[in-house]
Amino acid sequence: MNRSDFMRSEFIGQDVEILSAPYSGISGRVVDETKNTFTISSAGTERMVPKPGNEFRFIHEGKHMDIRGTEIQHRPEDRIKKVR
Repeated sequence: MNRSDFMRSEFIGQDVEILSAPYSGISGRVVDETKNTFTISSAGTERMVPKPGNEFRFIHEGKHMDIRGTEIQHRPEDRIKKVR
């Protein structure tokens, strides 16, 4: 899957690591998504992380995909229409 296709896919259920301070080091699984946030389950707790101002590393099929939150700052159901 190329980067463009991945950015149009479903993020809930994906493994993710946050690369930007002050959230750097948080990693886990995306359990919810809104236009501006991801909720990430990590070590038995859920953390809400804003998309704007953060960079995310998704691990998909053994490959890393680094994506800036502003690139995917759309409602999940609208992302397929907006990201090209």
